[in-house]
Amino acid sequence: MDSTTTNSQRRPFSIKLWPPSESTRKVLVERLRNNLTTNSIFTQKYGCLSKEEAEESAGQIEDSAFNTANQLYDREPDGDGSAAVQLYAKECSKLLLEVLKRGAAAKNDQVLVSKKETSPVETFFDLSKGQRALIEADEAENILRPLKEPGNSYTKICFSNRSFGLGAANVAAPILVSLKHQLKEVDLSDFIAQRPEPEALEVMSTFSAALEGSILKSLNLSNNALGEKGIRAFGALLKSQTSLEELYLMNDGISEEAAKAVCELIPSTENLKVLQFHNNMTGDKGALAISEVVMRSPLLEDFRCSTTRVDSEGGIALSKALETCSHLKKLDLRDNMFGAEAGVALSKALSKHADLVEIYLSYLNLEDEGAIAVVNGLKESAPLLEILEMAGNDITAEAAPALAACIASKQNLTKLILSENELKEEGSIQIGKALEGLARLKEVDMSNNFIRRAGARMLAQVVIEKPGFKLLNINGNIISDEGIDEVKEMFKKFPEMLGPLDENDPEGGDDGEESEGEGEGECDGDGLESKLEDLEVSHDD
Repeated sequence: MDSTTTNSQRRPFSIKLWPPSESTRKVLVERLRNNLTTNSIFTQKYGCLSKEEAEESAGQIEDSAFNTANQLYDREPDGDGSAAVQLYAKECSKLLLEVLKRGAAAKNDQVLVSKKETSPVETFFDLSKGQRALIEADEAENILRPLKEPGNSYTKICFSNRSFGLGAANVAAPILVSLKHQLKEVDLSDFIAQRPEPEALEVMSTFSAALEGSILKSLNLSNNALGEKGIRAFGALLKSQTSLEELYLMNDGISEEAAKAVCELIPSTENLKVLQFHNNMTGDKGALAISEVVMRSPLLEDFRCSTTRVDSEGGIALSKALETCSHLKKLDLRDNMFGAEAGVALSKALSKHADLVEIYLSYLNLEDEGAIAVVNGLKESAPLLEILEMAGNDITAEAAPALAACIASKQNLTKLILSENELKEEGSIQIGKALEGLARLKEVDMSNNFIRRAGARMLAQVVIEKPGFKLLNINGNIISDEGIDEVKEMFKKFPEMLGPLDENDPEGGDDGEESEGEGEGECDGDGLESKLEDLEVSHDD
């Protein structure tokens, strides 16, 4: 897909941190085992476990933490998986302390608790670990055996990462029929890879029929290249769902026809809280169908329709539909071609969303007109906003006053991404001043904005003083060598807080576009900053 290729060119290569290797997981289990049996401040307080008890508990702790982190990565992939790694470590520490608190004598009562349910060992059946591979009837008989045990309490199944042939599907079908009265979450993402289309469609129909009538809260059909045929193959299952709260259809080849099929086959979305469409070929006409689904989902909290080839008409339709979703907390519309007109329509919806916490509006072709409308709408709402992304929208210094006023009003803001715009020196200084009062700020990305020395220094001076700040990215600008040295000096005690500067081009401004008096290096960078010293940014909502 063209938009996907464009994105890959924009983003630098990064090392994938998730999932961890089997050897890494084994090492962590060994560390957990040692922590449960050796003397420490916690074992002194709560008592150590025997080697046998520690052996069992360490494996359970790691397995539970892995599954919790893996769910986060599946639903909110962040590229390198760093967020999943952090959650993995946090969950291990939390569960280890819980085991110690229960004490060595309470082994029979030990139940590792996840956020909402009991141990995944008992309630979560997961095939997604290990190598991606085909699965046929004989192997299916073996690995699905736990699901056939009488009285099991599985409420969630994940068949992702294993490609089911028709033989394996026929083995799974009666098992699913016997379980569907207790299942609440079903993940069938990436479960037909490398299968011929006729077989894949038959496998999907088999699973659909087996699960028809189940009362699911979450259904994930992502990464299956479904298209309209695939969506209709799941028709029996989709039609029977009346209590669905989460639906994931990412990377599924959802065209206009497939989007219409989704709208047609899901009779009720009144309980839907999460709807994620990503990396599809939906287009304007498909967006009209999806907007109908959104319109019927008044409880929607998390809506993702990114990289879906939606232009102005579809963007306007989605924006109008979002006006009805008064509970929205997370909105991701990145990498579409909305344009300024759709941006104006979106601003009307955003002005009504008091609960928004995260908003991702990068690469929407908003330009100044759309961007100004959007931030003006946000300024009047979303007091709890933590993440604002508006990269790659051709935003210039003309929009900077409105953008700065909006930013300054968001006292909970932790992450601001404005890369690949044209804010230049004047705009960057205004943004810097807007950031001064934001105590919770952790990350700012102003890369590729034609920023010079004074703008870079302003941003650096503001963020370096903030407790807990993690990363400033001002790479890809036109900062002089002296300006680079100044910024590095400011961060000499905290070099990890300053992103790379290897793509900065101090000669990049020598194209006749310098401000008056800037022809000789950047001597007048301070002059521009002094002109803006009295700039006031409103903190009022």
